[in-house]
Amino acid sequence: MQLDALDARLLTLLDEEPRIGVLETSRRLGVARGTVQARLDKLVARGAIRGFGPQVEPAVIGFGITSFVTLEISQRYGHRAVADHLEGIPEVLEAHTITGAGDVLCRIVARSNADLQRVIDQIVGYDGIVRASTIIALAELIPYRVLPLVRTAAIGS
Repeated sequence: MQLDALDARLLTLLDEEPRIGVLETSRRLGVARGTVQARLDKLVARGAIRGFGPQVEPAVIGFGITSFVTLEISQRYGHRAVADHLEGIPEVLEAHTITGAGDVLCRIVARSNADLQRVIDQIVGYDGIVRASTIIALAELIPYRVLPLVRTAAIGS
């Protein structure tokens, strides 16, 4: 999917002010309300916009430890079975299959170092996971972001 300058401006405004309405968005962008709605519908239908919900900060709700865990899995179980196991653990925020020494990379959170041990034990307690290697994040230097990509991807910007 290609983005144009209006898509980029729309996505930037929604990122900066997620509670803004369609009418106010159209006023700020200087386009018709129908144009904004059509663009939003297109971006949602194509999967460019994945949701309109709040972005929750885990540390603020008591999960101050962030870790990245590389998992080696038993190939006979496969990635889907491991993903099903990981989906049942609320502290696993995301998981990706990867290349290199490991098979799956997870971002997890915990309330404390002791709680982190509990979460890791829960993760590796599944027969399909052979080994885990954990790295604790000390500070977030660049939060998850996509707007620089949006600006780069926009045609005619």
